[in-house]
Amino acid sequence: MDHASVAASSIPPVRTGPRNPGDAWVEGDRGRFWGRFGAAGVLAWDPARGVLLQHRAVWSHNGGTWGLPGGALHEGEDAVSGALREAHEEAAVPAGHVDVLFTSVLDLGYWSYTTVVVKVREPFEPVISDPESIELLWVPLPEVADKDLHPGFGAAWPGLREQLA
Repeated sequence: MDHASVAASSIPPVRTGPRNPGDAWVEGDRGRFWGRFGAAGVLAWDPARGVLLQHRAVWSHNGGTWGLPGGALHEGEDAVSGALREAHEEAAVPAGHVDVLFTSVLDLGYWSYTTVVVKVREPFEPVISDPESIELLWVPLPEVADKDLHPGFGAAWPGLREQLA
């Protein structure tokens, strides 16, 4: 990535249109987290290519790290629907090309994050479709831990990988 791209990726985009009520920080005794109604993301696993990782925009929370496409849930939205919606918005993950294998929930009482693990049934190429990504990349399972992972994903990865095996 050239210098101009890095500089541009460090500035949050100008927000247009209405903000969803779920797009807000929540705070509690274990920290500050994005998503008033919780958050969710998709771990897309293609046995031939690995898992789809998102290199997070520098301006985002824990920016510059690698994680999963996902984000804040909408009010009343279930975690699987929200994760698939977010993954489509951020990486063009087609819900019709994947099968849900399992979910993994981190529940802090005042906030939760659900990882929705899906198996790719029909291969697709991810597309950076919003400003939250620097890069999207299929990473073989043995190489995921070599990336500079988002702290939450990094903590969850060993257990998720074990369940994939």
